[in-house]
Amino acid sequence: MDNSLPRGFEEIEHTADWALRVRGRDLKELLLNAARGMVALMIDRPADLPVEVEQVIELESIDAESLLVDWLSELAFWAETEMIVFHQFDLHHVTPTSLRATVRGGHAPHLKKHIKAVTYHNLEIVQTPQGLETTIVFDV
Repeated sequence: MDNSLPRGFEEIEHTADWALRVRGRDLKELLLNAARGMVALMIDRPADLPVEVEQVIELESIDAESLLVDWLSELAFWAETEMIVFHQFDLHHVTPTSLRATVRGGHAPHLKKHIKAVTYHNLEIVQTPQGLETTIVFDV
């Protein structure tokens, strides 16, 4: 894995929205790092949030890119509508078109960045020598 990305994601500049470049050895790790990256955009110190809510998320999508958007959109929905930020993720089952996960987190006092939508803007998951990589753009 690329040592310049110790957390598996990095915020990158984007003209109108926020974007993350995300890497993972496989699709499961890519989805996990994408969720961690999005949470890091929304709140400072996610690990300090209480773990008071647990939710099972099951998704079916048409391809890996859609699965990524659906996954992050589900997490963003909880944060925006209920102020619940999930920061612990157990991905039990992952294929390019489905996932089953248990997520845990708690109520955030506020969000430092609000995410209206996870976009498909130039979204492509590509294979690299280190694994998978993508850039995700968030509409704010």
